Amino acid sequence: MEPMDYSLDRSNGRSLRDLFFESALRHPQSTAFVLRDTERSYEDAARNARRYARAILEVTEGAAQRVGVFAYRSEVAYTATLGALSSGAAFVPLNPNFPPEKTASMIRQAALDAIVVDRVCVQAFQKVLPLLESCPPVLAPDVEQLDVPRVITPSKQAIEACLPLENLPPVLPDDIAYLLFTSGSTGEPKGVPVTHANVLHYLACLQERYKIVPEDRFSQTFEQTFDLSVHDLFLAWQGGACVCSASTVDLLAPTRFINKHQITVWFSVPSVPAQMRKRNTLTPDSLPSLRLSLFCGEPLPEASADLWQKAAPNSLVENLYGPTELTIACLVHRWNPETSPAACVNGIVPIGRPLAGLGAVLVDEDLNILTAPDASGELCVSGPQTTPGYWRNPAQTAQRFMDLPISPFESRRFYRTGDRVLRMSNGEYAFLGRTDHQIKILGHRVELGEVEAALRTDPGVGEAAALAWPVEDGVAKGIVAFVAGANLDAAALKALAGKHLPPYAIPQQVFVIPDMPHNANGKINRQALTQRLLSA
Repeated sequence: MEPMDYSLDRSNGRSLRDLFFESALRHPQSTAFVLRDTERSYEDAARNARRYARAILEVTEGAAQRVGVFAYRSEVAYTATLGALSSGAAFVPLNPNFPPEKTASMIRQAALDAIVVDRVCVQAFQKVLPLLESCPPVLAPDVEQLDVPRVITPSKQAIEACLPLENLPPVLPDDIAYLLFTSGSTGEPKGVPVTHANVLHYLACLQERYKIVPEDRFSQTFEQTFDLSVHDLFLAWQGGACVCSASTVDLLAPTRFINKHQITVWFSVPSVPAQMRKRNTLTPDSLPSLRLSLFCGEPLPEASADLWQKAAPNSLVENLYGPTELTIACLVHRWNPETSPAACVNGIVPIGRPLAGLGAVLVDEDLNILTAPDASGELCVSGPQTTPGYWRNPAQTAQRFMDLPISPFESRRFYRTGDRVLRMSNGEYAFLGRTDHQIKILGHRVELGEVEAALRTDPGVGEAAALAWPVEDGVAKGIVAFVAGANLDAAALKALAGKHLPPYAIPQQVFVIPDMPHNANGKINRQALTQRLLSA
C-alpha cells in the first residue's frame, strides 16, 4: 500500500500534530500503538485521525477550538486526540473515574465545541449530562447508538463514512495544543492551557537527549488527564516508535508487561517501583529490554532508583521533575550508581538541572532571588515551556506567574513552583518539599484545600483540615482529615468527599474532634494535628 500523500500543516510554524503525521509519512507500516489485542499502523491511525477531524468540523460547522476526549485507554482515546489536533482544535482530556460534578465543571470551564466519547465512558458520560445546562455535539465512534436529546450525535456509521480531511486547518505555535485541569484550592479545577510551542520545545529537548528511534517501544502508564501521558504519546510518535498501553492489571505486574511487549522506554510515577519493592518483584536483571527508565510525578526514593537500575542493567535511569504549568517536565537528573547516592537528600533522588533553554532561580518568602551556592528556597523556572497562565483566571495567573529580575537591566517571566529545593554544590537541585499544602498522591497533584472544601459541603462542618498521611521516603501515601462541628458522622463525611473528589484524593480516614487546634495567628495548627497522628 502506498503511503498517504496528505499535506502537513499550512501554518507559519510547526505544531504537535506534525510530529505524528511526519512519522506516518516516513514509517506508514510501523505500529503506532498497541492497546490490549489491538494494533494500529501509523498509516491507519493517520487516516482515522483525519476522518475524526472531518467529523468534528462537520458537527461544529468548521469552528472547533476545544474538543473534549472522554475516552479511557482505547483506540478512540488516541485517535480523538489526534483528530482534535487535526481539526485545528486543542484536545481536553476527561476522565470517567472523576466524580460527575468535577467533569461537568471541566466541560463548562473549557467551553467545549465537541466531545468524543468511547463505549467505555458512555455510562459515566450519562451521569454528567444532567449536570450540564447545555451540551456540545457528541461523537461516539465505537457506539452503535447514543441518544442525547437536543444534541447533535452523528451515528457510528456516519463517522465511519467521513472522508479523511486532506487540508488541515492552520495552527500557529502559540495556539493551545491541549487544556488540562488540575486541583484547585477552592474545589474548582484549574485549567492549564499548553501551547504547541511549549510542548514542541520539551519534545525537542528530549529527542536530543534520548535519540528515540522507530524500533523503540514505549510504555503508556498514565491516564490522559495526567500530562505525563503527552510525553509517552508524542515523544514516541515523534520518533516513529510504538506506544504500548498498560492496563491497571498490567501495572500490578510491570515486569511481565515490560517483557511481554519488549518495552525499551519505561515512564511511570515512582510509586510503581515502590510497590514492586514491597512485593519483592524488582529483582536483578529482570528487565533486560529497557534502555531508558524515566520517573516523574512525585519524589523518587533512592532505594527505588538503585533497585530499578539493578533490574534494568542496560538502561539509563532518570528522574524528571516539573509541574503542568512548565509543560510536563523541566528538570532532570541522570542516576549514577557511583555518585548519585551521595547526592540524595532525605533519601530522595535529586531533581537535577533545567532542560536546555530553561532558567531556574530560588527565591525567599519575599521573592528575593537567592544567590548563595548552597541556598534553599522556592524554585522558579522560566523559558519557552512556561505556559500562558491559568485558563480564564487572571487573578490566579498573577499569583503564580511573575516577572523576576535576572540582572539590573533585565527581567524574565517565571513560574513559581511552590516547591522548596536546595541548590547543591554541583549546580543541581534537590527537592525538599512543598511550600504550601499541595501534595502528590500516586503522581496526581492534590490540593489539600480541595479536600477540605469537599468536607465543608456538609453544613455541620465548621472547620476541616486535611493532611498528607502517612509519609514514607518523602512521599505522601494517603490523606487523612480532621473536622470539627456539630452532629458529624465520619463515615458519612468520607462518602460525601467521594462525591466531589477523584478516588486518590478521598481521605482514608476522617476524624471528628470537638475543637480544632489553632496557633497564635488564629490559623489551624497542622503541626498539632500531625503530632496527634504520631501519638496515635
